[in-house]
Amino acid sequence: MKIVRRIGVSPRARGSLSGSNCPDMFELSDGNFAVIGTEATATLESELPADASCGADERIVIVSRETVLRAKADIPDA
Repeated sequence: MKIVRRIGVSPRARGSLSGSNCPDMFELSDGNFAVIGTEATATLESELPADASCGADERIVIVSRETVLRAKADIPDA
């Protein structure tokens, strides 16, 4: 599995001064997506609805609204 492309604009284009330590989204070679965000499993796991869960190998991450909105145009419909 490899990163194929960034989804949205770079952190630097969203105003990060360092451009290297901010939320980001990527499309992977297998068609899935990877996100870089702030780890929040301990804070949010108890807030999940009854029909949702976080597996032992999964983490809840927070990605800023701006990151997702700026990525929207790059997310394929299918």
